[in-house]
Amino acid sequence: MNRRLLQLGGIALLAAGLATGCANTSDSGQVYSKDQMRQAHVVEFGQVIAVKNVLMEGNRNELLTMGGTALGGLAGSNIGKGSGAVAGAIVGAIAGGLAAQSAQQTLNTKPALEITVKLDNGGKMLSIVQEADVPFSQGQRVRVLSGGGTTRVSPL
Repeated sequence: MNRRLLQLGGIALLAAGLATGCANTSDSGQVYSKDQMRQAHVVEFGQVIAVKNVLMEGNRNELLTMGGTALGGLAGSNIGKGSGAVAGAIVGAIAGGLAAQSAQQTLNTKPALEITVKLDNGGKMLSIVQEADVPFSQGQRVRVLSGGGTTRVSPL
């Protein structure tokens, strides 16, 4: 009975981790967080010097990792009896935690662009990485918005 409750608890923990793991914030140049609303942003104009395709690594969800560890431990504890079950639980927990972390990193990685912009005022160069949801090309005129700890590039 207790083992069944632990298994159900592990499944509930994993489900909660999956639900919160799907609630990623956007790194798009077109999406503003609630905290960025009604905040002044400095606007500068410039020209795209280079565009490079990159990958943006996603965030890890510790709750999901703990759920994978718990389920791996429960699955591993069913191997053998006595000290074999303990060893199986330890190996299963390690494997479950590592598998959950690896899955999160793979699933949350998304295409992004590293955009190098030469600003009109003074010729200062900036490099901004943001989601690859808007195409940019070399020579394109853009505006760069900075404020509230973020900088984004948008087409003119």
